[in-house]
Amino acid sequence: MTLKKTMSPSETMLDKIWREHVIVATPGGEELLFVDLNLLHEGGTFFAFDQLRAEQRTVRKPKLNLAVTDHYLPSLNRAAGVGAIPNPEIRNVVQWLGENAREFDIAHIGPDDPRQGIIHVIGPELGLTQPGLLITCCDSHTATQGAMGSLAIPIGQSNQLRHVLATQTIWQKKPKQMRVRIDGRLSPHVTSKDIILCLIAQIGIGGASGHAIEYCGSVIREMSVEARLTICNMSIEAGARIGMIASDDYTYEYLSGRLFSPVGADWDQALAYWQTLKTAEDAQFDQELSLDAGAISPMVSWGTSPEDSMPIDGRVPDPQLIQDADRRMRVQRALEYMQLQPGTPLSSIAIDKVFLGSCTNGRIEDLRAAAQVVEGRRAVIPAIVVPGSTGVKRQAEAEGLDHIFKSAGFEWRDASCSMCGGSNGDMLERGQRSASTTNRNFEGRQGPGAMTHIMSPAMAAGAAIFGRLTDVRTLGRS
Repeated sequence: MTLKKTMSPSETMLDKIWREHVIVATPGGEELLFVDLNLLHEGGTFFAFDQLRAEQRTVRKPKLNLAVTDHYLPSLNRAAGVGAIPNPEIRNVVQWLGENAREFDIAHIGPDDPRQGIIHVIGPELGLTQPGLLITCCDSHTATQGAMGSLAIPIGQSNQLRHVLATQTIWQKKPKQMRVRIDGRLSPHVTSKDIILCLIAQIGIGGASGHAIEYCGSVIREMSVEARLTICNMSIEAGARIGMIASDDYTYEYLSGRLFSPVGADWDQALAYWQTLKTAEDAQFDQELSLDAGAISPMVSWGTSPEDSMPIDGRVPDPQLIQDADRRMRVQRALEYMQLQPGTPLSSIAIDKVFLGSCTNGRIEDLRAAAQVVEGRRAVIPAIVVPGSTGVKRQAEAEGLDHIFKSAGFEWRDASCSMCGGSNGDMLERGQRSASTTNRNFEGRQGPGAMTHIMSPAMAAGAAIFGRLTDVRTLGRS
């Protein structure tokens, strides 16, 4: 990895999109931006609606807002309806979103909608997420949608969301910009999840703090849209609130024919505009990083932060060998929580449960990769598959992936955020250890006292088959 600091008057992709959305600027550097699309889910957003009622306000542009039920929605027994959700708090939160959406005339993709899914999955899937749009969402992983060439900004669930709903604008200070260039050739079984975990392990969870990241390079150019979404999804785990990838022919092919994509003359006009949004060749950034793709191996986390990740053939680090006192104390605490001993081979760590899903790795390509590993094999520990959307689930079933998983002993569930954060009740028991395709491994993320190892779908599938963290490269399948 190389690092340098530069400045340039030429416009980056972020510069171009930002400039076109500025309404007014303040001397202090904050700018009022117009929001093309605001997405919201059920978690905590009822506070914003309560504020609107108290202030007797309406939603300024209801058609530019979309509510999606995903975080609290059960992944089991969906046919029984929302009223059958046993936990009254979860049931209330799910019901409140539908009620608030109806009252304020906001379109709602609810539990029974065939388009339902995780908000960051269905945005691109439905063609709502398009290059050049400024998108806000009350969720930290909003950066996912920047992989489509949009400017996607996470906002708070109460005051900031209230402001967007009431005005269709948001106050923001333009971030510094970082470019991450990934060149070379990926080795077999190395995925976009491994790339982003490798980056975070190198720069730390604060390495991109205050910056928007633009990802580029030969590896990104050759990467599918779904893989790019995984990269941008975890930008927040490196400290950045914004992650972006320039749109190209892969993007346009992906968007063509989607439910909300433009058609006919509108498509031609949109395409002509999208193609103008690339970063200028001579544009420079506040920081630039370079990664050699050939040096990246399948990654797995060992601690309680995404930066606590290393290649699967590594060993649990020894905090006594770390010179920095703060880092040494944090690693020691992580090992105590994770109940791991220094020097333990990662590939020997036993796993209690596997989770395949989330806005990071719940798309059809992710399920295909996992199914390829488990086909003809049998899981030796409990494992659940939760597609990122109802559309992904339908496609997987049409391809027979559900039969592969079920034959291998995996549970096949309905689309939901599920065990990523456990808002819907899908959690580990205290003291259990998971192999998970999610984006975070914080203390208690998947339940009080639960221990989470994050990795790619193929790696998680391997863990289910062998009951321990497993190097997918040893399984003999490409």
